[in-house]
Amino acid sequence: MGNRPDELSRALDSLLRQRNISLDVVVVGNGWDPTGLPEGVHGHYLEDNLGIPAGRNAGVPLVTGQYLCFLDDDSWFLDENFLEEAIGRFIKHPKMGLLQPRITDPERNDDPTRWIPRLNKRTAFESSRVFHVGETCLVMPRKIFDQTGGWAGGFWYAHEGIELAWRVWDTGHHVWYAGDMRIGHPVVDPRRHIEFYRLNARNRVWLARRNLRWPFSWLYVSSWGLLECMRLRREPGAVKQYLSGWLAGWQESPWYQSPRPKLRWKTHLRMLLAGRPPVI
Repeated sequence: MGNRPDELSRALDSLLRQRNISLDVVVVGNGWDPTGLPEGVHGHYLEDNLGIPAGRNAGVPLVTGQYLCFLDDDSWFLDENFLEEAIGRFIKHPKMGLLQPRITDPERNDDPTRWIPRLNKRTAFESSRVFHVGETCLVMPRKIFDQTGGWAGGFWYAHEGIELAWRVWDTGHHVWYAGDMRIGHPVVDPRRHIEFYRLNARNRVWLARRNLRWPFSWLYVSSWGLLECMRLRREPGAVKQYLSGWLAGWQESPWYQSPRPKLRWKTHLRMLLAGRPPVI
């Protein structure tokens, strides 16, 4: 959005220092015309702010390459061989369709557990297959991205990483959390977004409506609705905003782009056997 020039500069500098990699870089300006970019980095102006996932989608056709890396402007690479290492792992493990590194703030020692995309959050350093991702830095083969249909553009913010991960699983590949790889990101309160609770609730419903088959869709929405209301019971304003978003999820259409088929029953079963049934 052009409101974090120092962070954007840090992100681009760390990207351009990546070794043994040919880069094609575009900065998508969501309602902002990117200017002052380093040599070789292209800007793409979106007249209106389309939201985070739609902004990412807008950048994909503008770059070439066999692999895609999505990097938020407030994140940065801590290791100059990060992309080389990531691509090497895709070559070695062809069934891996998406990689998320460990997210860490190198200036602090209190990385939040929400950055660990597992039910078991005992340690952030353990690598494993996962069913959702933190979106701040992701790497994946372009052909897998195309098969998924891309990001859920209409979500604007929240839970688009869950849908992308589910869609990767639906291609027959898996999503990998690499606890031994790292990306820098400041520790910030996600509630800084004014519509945090509303969008979380609305997109949770949209996530189920777009992807899950009955009865998993109802079980997923119901379990999360009850859980969040219990968590927020001491914050009446948050509960009110959450319920407003939950209702909006049912009243508004989740189809920003053309409708996609729901996840295959085979994918539901794979999720169940992997210990992450689509009800939690």
